[in-house]
This record gives sequence, C-alpha cells and structure tokens, in this order.
Amino acid sequence: MASRPRLKQADFARRRARLLAQMEPNSIAIVHAGFPPVRNRDVEHLHRPDSDFLYLTGFPEAHAIAVLLPGRPQGQYVLFCAEKDPEKEIWNGLRVGPEQACAEYGADDAFPLSDIDDIMPGLIEGRSRVYHALGKDAKFDRRVLDWVNLIRARVRNGSQPPGEFVSLEHLLHEMRLFKDSGEIRLMRHAAQISARAHVNAMQACAPGGNEYELEAELLYEFGRSGARFPAYPPIVGSGANGCILHYTENCARLKRGDLVLIDAGCEFDCYASDITRTFPVSGRFSRTQRALYEIVLEAQAAAIEQVRPGRHWNEPHEAAVAVLADGLRALGLLKGSLNRILRDESYRPFYMHRTGHWLGMDVHDVGEYKLGGEWRELEPGMVLTVEPGLYVAPGQKGVASRYQGIGIRIEDDVLVTADGCDVLSRDAPKTVADVHAVMAA
Repeated sequence: MASRPRLKQADFARRRARLLAQMEPNSIAIVHAGFPPVRNRDVEHLHRPDSDFLYLTGFPEAHAIAVLLPGRPQGQYVLFCAEKDPEKEIWNGLRVGPEQACAEYGADDAFPLSDIDDIMPGLIEGRSRVYHALGKDAKFDRRVLDWVNLIRARVRNGSQPPGEFVSLEHLLHEMRLFKDSGEIRLMRHAAQISARAHVNAMQACAPGGNEYELEAELLYEFGRSGARFPAYPPIVGSGANGCILHYTENCARLKRGDLVLIDAGCEFDCYASDITRTFPVSGRFSRTQRALYEIVLEAQAAAIEQVRPGRHWNEPHEAAVAVLADGLRALGLLKGSLNRILRDESYRPFYMHRTGHWLGMDVHDVGEYKLGGEWRELEPGMVLTVEPGLYVAPGQKGVASRYQGIGIRIEDDVLVTADGCDVLSRDAPKTVADVHAVMAA
C-alpha cells in the first residue's frame, strides 16, 4: 500500500514565515483553534480546529491560540495550549502540552492556557496593529477586547494599546487560495478515496434499498481509507429528492426507474474533496434520463475546458450555462433563441446555482472570486469544483411529465496547472458507458 501523504512541520513554518513577512512591523496576529460545539446536552461534536489555525500550525487541540509577532527577539511564534494533566488525560486522551508544542509543532514559545490572561496583554501592548478575524467567533472576540481594554485602562501609566484592528483573512485567505505541492497531494488522495466510495455506492445500489444504505457505503470507504469524516453531510437523493440541492435526509426507498444523485466527499488530513455523481437505481439510464444526463456531461466538459491560466472565474460557468440552455432548447423544454434564453436567464428554473466554488481545507474554501470588481483570473495552484446540473422539479409547469422529478449533477475537483488543468477526481466514473459498466460489475 502506498504511504499516506502528510504535511511536515517545515510546511507550516514556511506558511508562518510568509504571513509574518506580509504583516506590518510592530503588529500582532491572534488565531484561535475554536471551541468544540455542543451536539446535544453534554455531548460535544468531535473537535476539528479552525482551518486558518490549522493552516498555520498543524496543532490538533481545541481552545489553543496561536500568536504571531514579527520582529520579536524571543521568537515570532507563540502558542497557548492546555497543560499536561494526567487525571484529565485518563478521560479525554493525551495532551501535547506547552513543552512538546515547541519540540513537535515548532512554537518558539508555548504557555499554558491558564496563564493567557496574564501574558497576552503584555504581548499586545505596544503593538500598533492587531490582525484578528473579528466577527468570526463572538465569544473569542470578547476575550480579545478584554485584553485590549486591560491595556487601555493603564494608559495613564504609560501603556500603549493598539491603534487599529485589521482582518487577518485578507492576507491569510489569499495564501490559502494557492495550494502547494503537499496540499495537492492530500487533495488528490482525498479525491481518490471519494471516487472509490462513489464506485462502491453505485455497485451497492439496487431497487428496494434505502438512500442511507448508500450513505453507509460512502462513510465505510472513507473510514477504512483513513479519512474518518466526510467534508460535509453527504447528499443521497433518489428520484425527486435529487432536485433538492442540499437534501440530507437520506431516508427514502430506492425505486426502479429513478435516478439517485450522490454529492459526497471525504476530508483527509483536514483537506476536502467534493464529488457528485448521478446514476440509475436499476443500473441503466432510460432514454429520457440519458438525454438530460448527456447535456449535463457535455456542459461539464465545456466548463472544464475553460479551467486554465488566464481564463477568468466566470468563464467555466458561462460555458456550462450555454450548453445547458442549448440542450434544454433542443429538447423543447425552453423556447426561443439561445441568445434570448441566455439574456433572459429563462434556464434558471432548471439550473439555479453556480458551476463551482473554491476547494481546499474547507469544502467552500476561502479566496476572493472578484478583484477590483472584476472576475479574477485563474492561476496555477487554485483548486475549484466544476458542477453543472439540471433539475426538473415535480409539477413544473409546461414540462412533459416524463422529465419531471429528474435531478442531475456531475461534479469534479479540478486543479489549475501551468498549462491547463488536472481533474483530481477523474477516477469516479461519469460517462454513460462507464456508469453502466460499473453498475453491471
């Protein structure tokens, strides 16, 4: 078995160095790992640290706080984390502790969280600018402001509070938008796991089964491949449920003659994949289903063709919409010229969402889509999804009954390369012939 791809501490150190180099001199950046959310009563969800925090530190524990201080002689990276505590570790697992945080996670200094209220005001004092994601977590915002207010209360004694707060996201999210070789390896691996999961779901599908059984196939393949968690709640929508864009009940019976739309991807080492495939419950597309499906497949191919350096963000969407609209017109589901359909957006009852989004540590990853009011150009290292679809809701007026209740989406994860693009999720079958062959197997 091939070795699992991993990021190294040197990767996180390079990221911190890049961010420190962009920060104003005499500033401070404060990044919080987050609090574990409560699922119900006293049961917490399993903790997954905030993506910005993970991107800079790789540190896995909740409540931890990273501080970056450009030019600090004693070290520019300070980490606050939980202390070692043998009694609590019996219940909740081993902790890294401040000492090992320096040795294993590259912190220049590390302190117990219990000491943060004594130490943090001193780190902030005299710094002219605070980089912090205000508005992201109200509870943590209050804590940061408490530290600043402690400094303000001592102004008459010569203390110097910071003069301004600036969003860290402007610098950090632009960095996160461009994936390095280590990140691409992780995302490719995540896409390969998810592709296998989609194949397993296709082969497990049969009339009389249930949507949640296909979901179980997905989660099993994720887990057995070392990706314990999905990147988002899986969508398994059969029949008319496929027309609900974010359907997650996954509890309906699979019926002969229906399609099933699965939108699911694993998260591997905190990097997301996002794949959608649509296939027939009985193993073969009907003539009507195939007619709509091949329009979506052609639209996706046209969109992927536009994913290359120098193209702007909206060009894949424009290419997909043109193919979808023309296909609907050819089937008689839309009337008028193609130009008029595109101008009036009369295709929107059948296709109401965008053709993609950024992908990375978050399934809807960070990064601006426009710069200076204009769609930004695609550049090597960006990763995006390409996911056109057609949705003919039951009861849609003016539409023949044979089309109603059909929802189709085809989605892949696509890396912009120096001379074009690379479809990371290519292992998930999507041509009609491949889907038929996989399901027959």
